[in-house]
Amino acid sequence: MEYISKKKAILLLKDGTIFEGKSIGIEGTAVGEICFNTGMTGYQEIFTDPSYYGQLMVTTNAHIGNYGTNKDEQESDSIKISGLVCKNFSFEHSRENSDESLFEYFERQNFVAISDVDTRALVRYIRDKGAMNAVISTNTDLDFLQKKLDEIPSMNGLELASKVSTKEVYTAGDKNAKYKIAALDIGIKKNIINNLVQRDCFVKVFPYDTTFEEMEAFQPDGYFLSNGPGDPTPLKDAQEVAKQIIDKDFPLFGICLGHQIIALANDIPAYKMHNGHRGINHPVKNLITGKGEITSQNHGFVVDKKVVEQNDAFEITHEHLNDHTLAGMRMKNKNCFSVQYHPEASPGPHDSSYLFDEFISNIESAKK
Repeated sequence: MEYISKKKAILLLKDGTIFEGKSIGIEGTAVGEICFNTGMTGYQEIFTDPSYYGQLMVTTNAHIGNYGTNKDEQESDSIKISGLVCKNFSFEHSRENSDESLFEYFERQNFVAISDVDTRALVRYIRDKGAMNAVISTNTDLDFLQKKLDEIPSMNGLELASKVSTKEVYTAGDKNAKYKIAALDIGIKKNIINNLVQRDCFVKVFPYDTTFEEMEAFQPDGYFLSNGPGDPTPLKDAQEVAKQIIDKDFPLFGICLGHQIIALANDIPAYKMHNGHRGINHPVKNLITGKGEITSQNHGFVVDKKVVEQNDAFEITHEHLNDHTLAGMRMKNKNCFSVQYHPEASPGPHDSSYLFDEFISNIESAKK
């Protein structure tokens, strides 16, 4: 069945700027911090990534929905972005192994999306003015939209890990696997767990507010701090867990928000970026090997590189080549390392998957 989007829809930015579009056929209003992703593919993975919780997504690719959806390509059990803004929404899809159309996928979750927006102009505007709160709606009453906008908290200082973390402990992999990993879920992606399981790991995933003692009782060979949404600064419990793991010198690996938690646990601050890094084409240099990597990234906060450079306990291992921000670090005398980007995503190239192998190697070294 073909759907035609005709009803007018509106995007209102915090600074009062308006972009007009059309509804794809699902009525409603969605609010959040607006951001953009430069990926040409992978929209389903983006929409279900817990790190995007609380954000309105603008996709820069001109066509969204043309290959439908597949239940095996979700990074969590539901859509995590607040709403979608795109140029051309495709109601038809042409991939043989898709389960359903993107419209049907959205309809089941009563998810608000608007299309026919000048996304090139919008992305240029966000790039220049920075990320800000916004509202999209099929209700075009500006007073109504402004009230909705006024209710949205700033992403600065906002704790969101509790909104996406598991409520119960669960496991993945073979319980007789060679390695046991304790993972703190502050917004974990399914493919991270898959990468660990593929490396003969039995993974136990713990809620965001779990204590170190509860994780240690599992007697893991290594600890993992996951990606996730929001500002890392309010996550004091997770920072305390990281401190205790590091104090005992257990193998520790952090990705994205987990990377920032490790920094904060060592009194290294993180700050909100102008508009963040979100896409599958970000160039990173490994400063240890000198090699370049094409990486998948999704973060609006970043660890303060200057403070890390002045910290004798740390070594910077990776640098983002577009703006020279910190992309990875390790501790010199502790079994701890982390990266800001997503090695599990493998956006075409598998340049960064070696980081999981390094984690396993660190575990082996600790066993000896």
